[in-house]
Amino acid sequence: MTKIKDMYRTDEWKTEKHVPVIDVEKKGEKVKVKASVGKEISHPNETKHHIRWIELYFKPEGDEYPYQLGKYEFTAHGESAEGPDTSTIYTEPKVVSTFETEKNGTVIANSYCNIHGLWTNEKKL
Repeated sequence: MTKIKDMYRTDEWKTEKHVPVIDVEKKGEKVKVKASVGKEISHPNETKHHIRWIELYFKPEGDEYPYQLGKYEFTAHGESAEGPDTSTIYTEPKVVSTFETEKNGTVIANSYCNIHGLWTNEKKL
């Protein structure tokens, strides 16, 4: 039986364009998270090959389960009524989310490439 956790891939984001990159800025209890795909090596953003979504989670130290911070969908990849890659509208796979916490923990970013599947990365606060 295939489990979803076994389908997530990871690698070094500086050499693999599919891995979500996480930047975290913490000031007191406020945490600002920036997540993107293709920071060091650009990922294609076209109808036939694109990042569909990024999910962000926070797992506080000592807690059993993570909290979902958000799921962000990217739905414009150059397609139009005229066909694939005929539009000039493209959404970039970049998000910014802010949350509050008193705890330390781990920020987790998951992303989905329509051709290369599921990817994940994490960063400690």
